[in-house]
Amino acid sequence: MTPNTGRPRRSFSWPIAFTLVALIAAAAGVFVFLRIETWPARTAHQASAELEHVARGVRDAFLQIGHFQPRITINNRTYVEQTTATAELAVLSRQLEVEHEMLHTWAGSTKRVKLHGTFVVKAGFDLREDVRVTANESEIRVQMPHASILGVEQQRVDVLAMENGFWNRISPADVQAELAMLPELARQKAAETGLAADAERSFQEQLAARLNPTRPVRIIFAGNQPKS
Repeated sequence: MTPNTGRPRRSFSWPIAFTLVALIAAAAGVFVFLRIETWPARTAHQASAELEHVARGVRDAFLQIGHFQPRITINNRTYVEQTTATAELAVLSRQLEVEHEMLHTWAGSTKRVKLHGTFVVKAGFDLREDVRVTANESEIRVQMPHASILGVEQQRVDVLAMENGFWNRISPADVQAELAMLPELARQKAAETGLAADAERSFQEQLAARLNPTRPVRIIFAGNQPKS
């Protein structure tokens, strides 16, 4: 005969088990419902945070290139306003050499002036025009004015010829006119060799080198052609 140990025998309660299962299922359902209901808001917040991160990267790239901050808009909302400490951004310079000769004959007497000039011509962007960046879920769009010739700096002028006629003499005004002609010729030569277009390509390369965007970057230059 089996001895009685005196311990009460436990019985399994199916109603309590079903109640617990129902409560767990209800809690899981509420959790899933809340996650689904808040998913658009959470996704939008994550996308906005990512776009702000991209915008900060674009702003920092502009500051590194030219010490200025463009106007940045994220999904039609202004993120930062344009600020700049300078009116121009020079991104490319080139040394050019030009010559000009003046021949003037009066009453059979000829005077001659021939000069050779060396100049550094700078090309870049006028920051007084609209510079803005627009970021959205599909792309980053950078709008810039076309590049232009910003400055012509004289390095050296050599006199190749300075010949007076017998009675047709060279005047100071003649020399000043020829000196004034040289920088204009350097500017014209820079335009003909495509310095402004090269400045736009240089800017694109510098910006791309400083960005690691998660979206395509499209740079739009305002107007039809680079300005000389």
